[in-house]
Amino acid sequence: MNYAAFFSGVFMATFAASGLFFLKFWRASRDRFFLYFCIACFLLAGERLILLFVGVHGPQSSLINIEKSWLYLIRLFAFIMISWAVIDKNRTAGRKW
Repeated sequence: MNYAAFFSGVFMATFAASGLFFLKFWRASRDRFFLYFCIACFLLAGERLILLFVGVHGPQSSLINIEKSWLYLIRLFAFIMISWAVIDKNRTAGRKW
């Protein structure tokens, strides 16, 4: 059994479930914070799904494969979205006073 592929699937499912929860919270409150987190979770779930299908977790996964390194840009964009959500929430929270 390939444990890396198994845990990649588990992470993909939990990111997708988290995205659905944040979507539910966004629909209830219409707060951009939840929308940014929803998009970030779906991006991370999609990145894990692509990693499973591209085969990064295959038998030669210990080798650095330059052709598949672009996939980590998706992860970077998701973390930038999370950072932006926190910054935006703190910036708009200060304006309400």
